[in-house]
Amino acid sequence: MLTVKAFASWLVILICAVGNGGLREALLVPSFGEPFALPVSGVLLCIVIVAVSFLLVSRMGRLGTSQCLYVGSLWLVLTLLFEFGFGRLVQRQSWQQLLDAYTFKEGNLWPLVLVVTFIAPLLVIRMRDRA
Repeated sequence: MLTVKAFASWLVILICAVGNGGLREALLVPSFGEPFALPVSGVLLCIVIVAVSFLLVSRMGRLGTSQCLYVGSLWLVLTLLFEFGFGRLVQRQSWQQLLDAYTFKEGNLWPLVLVVTFIAPLLVIRMRDRA
């Protein structure tokens, strides 16, 4: 049951991430340019991932550290599969184009987004346990 709830939560994160990308391309890049838009979009997505995690991880029941790491790992793997699958099959990007997204070049914060995706469930339960 945890896997199903984690997958459903990841779908919400995916929808938010796609919306974030749309916002970046439709508003931020034309208004401010890519050097500004990429890092702002990355920070915004990190905040959204933590917020969605805060709302949805608590619905998964009382999770321990290993369960949170499992959820974070599942989210990370699903994100990587989606990114590489969508990039290769739909956008027809080369492997080099795909791998370029995994660097901090030109303000790109995608590697940070992946770290936040992985640690968000653990971060949320630690924050909840302190409250």
